[in-house]
Amino acid sequence: MLYFSDLLQYSDVFFSGLKTTVELTVLTTILGVALGTVCATVRQYGNRAGQSVVSVYVELIRNTPFIVQLFFIFFGLPAIGMMLSPWQASMIALTINLGAYSTEIIRAGLASISKGQVEAAKVLGLNFRQTLTRVIFIPAFEKIYPALTSQCIIVMLGSAVISQISVQDLTYAANLVQSRNFRAFESYLVTALLYLGLSILLRFAFNALGKRLFAYRTSN
Repeated sequence: MLYFSDLLQYSDVFFSGLKTTVELTVLTTILGVALGTVCATVRQYGNRAGQSVVSVYVELIRNTPFIVQLFFIFFGLPAIGMMLSPWQASMIALTINLGAYSTEIIRAGLASISKGQVEAAKVLGLNFRQTLTRVIFIPAFEKIYPALTSQCIIVMLGSAVISQISVQDLTYAANLVQSRNFRAFESYLVTALLYLGLSILLRFAFNALGKRLFAYRTSN
């Protein structure tokens, strides 16, 4: 027999966990994409030393498990005097992880911009910063926007492991509830549905944001 009614008294626990997951997702999406944009720009247009540093960062993060990265930041860094709370460690780990993956996605967008457009910007007297912001970034981000937003959602789903360092996110809430009422099936089914709903809502939100950001295209 299934007793979903037994979960009602823990609705505040699920809501608190969902709130933490959403907050971390929003913050790390902003910071991770910003980090990825800087690294992609360096990798595409920077000097050889900068490109090498970014390449090492990207390869290191993309070829190691996220949970190892999380444990290194939370359990490893205190050994050299860097004490972080579980929330801070999770935020840093998620940002670094998303930054590495978004670097390659954004770099692909930057590489898709033709040299003719860049040369035309130089002819018009635009400096490098103006060329990036007015000529390169907008069409580049429009091309990679679906892939970038999908990666943000993947990172949100992957954040479930932060409960391993006692961050009170949605997965932590599920573990707590099932340990109290022993309704593992009901607890994890509800949690899975909440993650599914959050993923769908994020997809709608990203789509709406994309329409606003790139509205100039449809108006032309």
